[in-house]
Amino acid sequence: MDNTKTGFASIDAYIATFPEDIQRLLQSLRATIQAAAPDAVEKISYQMPTFALKGNLVHFAAWKNHIGFYPGSAGVVETFRDELSAYEQTKGSIHFPFSQPLPLNLITRIAQFRVAENLSLAESKAARKKPRG
Repeated sequence: MDNTKTGFASIDAYIATFPEDIQRLLQSLRATIQAAAPDAVEKISYQMPTFALKGNLVHFAAWKNHIGFYPGSAGVVETFRDELSAYEQTKGSIHFPFSQPLPLNLITRIAQFRVAENLSLAESKAARKKPRG
C-alpha cells in the first residue's frame, strides 16, 4: 500500500484505494465509529479518515500491517490502559494488526468516550465565554 497518498476528497475515496480485504476492515471500523458517534461528521484531516464533533474525535488509516487508530486524547490511553495493552502503541496511535479481528466493542467505547470528552470541553468553553451578570 502506498502511504504517500494525498488529496482525498472523502473517506470513500480513501478506502477505495485499498485491496478488498482491507476495504472491508476499514468499512467495518467506519460503521462502528458512525454507530458510536452518530452526530459526528466525516471528513479527511491529516490525509486520514476523521470523525469530528466539536473538534476531531478520532482518525484512522491503513498501513502495511495494521490499521492505525488515532483517538486524539491522552485520556483514552489512561482510561482504556488495560485493554489497549494488547496492542502496539506509539505516541497518539494504537495499532490494530490485520492478523487479528478489530476490537469493535473497544473502538465503540473509545469513540463514545471521545464524544463525551469533546462535548464536555465545548460546554466548558461556552460557559467561560458567557458574560456574568
